Amino acid sequence: MGCQDEKLVQTICEIYDNISALESLKPSKDVNMLFTQLVLTCLPPTPIDVTKLCSSVQNMRSKLIKLCGEAEGHLEAHFSTLLGSYDNPLHHLHIFPYYTNYLKLSLLEFSILSNHCTHVPTQVAFVGSGPLPLTSIVLASYHLTDTTFHNYDIDPVANSMALQLVASDPDLSKRMLFHTSDIMDVTDELKDYEVVFLAALVGMGREEKSRAIEHLAKQMAPGALLMLRSAHGARGFLYPIVDACDLRGFEVLSVFHPTDDVVNSVVIARKHAMPVHMTTTPSLDQGLGSMILPCKCSGEIQAFNPLINHGTMIEELALEEHVS
Repeated sequence: MGCQDEKLVQTICEIYDNISALESLKPSKDVNMLFTQLVLTCLPPTPIDVTKLCSSVQNMRSKLIKLCGEAEGHLEAHFSTLLGSYDNPLHHLHIFPYYTNYLKLSLLEFSILSNHCTHVPTQVAFVGSGPLPLTSIVLASYHLTDTTFHNYDIDPVANSMALQLVASDPDLSKRMLFHTSDIMDVTDELKDYEVVFLAALVGMGREEKSRAIEHLAKQMAPGALLMLRSAHGARGFLYPIVDACDLRGFEVLSVFHPTDDVVNSVVIARKHAMPVHMTTTPSLDQGLGSMILPCKCSGEIQAFNPLINHGTMIEELALEEHVS
């Protein structure tokens, strides 16, 4: 680990210690200040591979990701309650401090989806929608304006709060449906969705995330698309990292690593039509040339920039469909 990486890890460890000492992770001056400091520390692009750091740092990282998830849940619940107090909540989404980030991320995900989907999906699922389902709302409002969104969350209170946000809208109240279920208990319904979005905080640990992906691989329709959020570089201290070996049963199509204030990387994969034997388990960042997939893999890295006005630099792993 280089000198710069050591300084970065030391700074993050110090912030973690301060966050761990907080009595509550609900929005407050101290909570907002520490998590803002953490995000600003992790945002700049860096070659650090957080999965290869020492065990003590890995342990800290796992705990920090859980703290981030808990704080994010409190933040969303707080603003969902605030928005729900308005007659037309959707007219006031801008009061959420990270709303602009969701606009950027949703545009990015829609652009990626458009590159790999031959038609506009009629039904999609969002797993882990939470009390403030901004991704579904933004996609349904601006990009997939005729698509029905099935939002899954294990928490009935979160679903009730989310439903309140769209209840007054004559369009979204019909196209935004909410299901209170553990996704591991959802089976046949998953075959109805052409696209499934998996939220970054579904499966905080790698084993839990892998189980969720394995379940989706068993239940989704062949050819359906799975969109996941991952992290790259130091951003892996904020969110779980999804690796290619976690995506058995899927053909990884593209991986995108934003370098602006959009924190999450985006992975899109297609459900295999039949079981595929994988000889190795390469990293997403290493390409897919050593995987046996029903496609021809190109080693060329192409630039893809749907957010050029925001200065976003994104890398895409380009894959060409196999012509039999």
